[in-house]
Amino acid sequence: MRLNTHALLALLTTFLWMESAMATEEPHYNVLVSEAPFELRHYAPTLIAQTVVDGDMDAASNKGFRLIADFIFGNNLAAGSEQAEKIAMTAPVTIEPQLARAPAGQSGDTSVAGAKQWRIHFVMPSQYTSVNIPKPNNNAVSLHELPSKYFVVHRYSGFNSMARVQEKTNDALAWAKQQSLKVVGTPQLSRYDPPWTLPMFRRNEIMVEVAAP
Repeated sequence: MRLNTHALLALLTTFLWMESAMATEEPHYNVLVSEAPFELRHYAPTLIAQTVVDGDMDAASNKGFRLIADFIFGNNLAAGSEQAEKIAMTAPVTIEPQLARAPAGQSGDTSVAGAKQWRIHFVMPSQYTSVNIPKPNNNAVSLHELPSKYFVVHRYSGFNSMARVQEKTNDALAWAKQQSLKVVGTPQLSRYDPPWTLPMFRRNEIMVEVAAP
């Protein structure tokens, strides 16, 4: 029996999630302020694989995840060779609405519900650099080096509807204001768990980039 492309990708995605549940690397950061459920974190520089897709939050999440999963599972060209290389799964998977940017010095749009385009990215394992990371064969996936950054993070469990993500985003922005932190980036949703994880055990985080305190 032959599997079609979508079924095969879904199967590979499941295997990746199973692998990630056993041993998953996460980005390195230091917690500077902690007032549960909020934290101010300083993240180390990272290398990410990303894609930009259209649609609502759920459709974009699924499509973006499949594209990057395809890359890390082997649709790539290893550095210095003609062979593919499997890249270990990391957590979290992050989705960021592509919203209208405000002029310098003004607050941007933070309404998640208005987004029609999304950026999805995975942080690559720390063993990789821009030199030794395999290169994607699909030009819908690209690699980017990110400098160290500061984020306000709001951690919570459960499912993510558009309304709930907006509510948690508003809470994170309010805490940033309370801490006299200047928001400089678009809010992002990071999810750490495979889809079969029970709601009460899910780790979700709204991440809002802020200027150095």
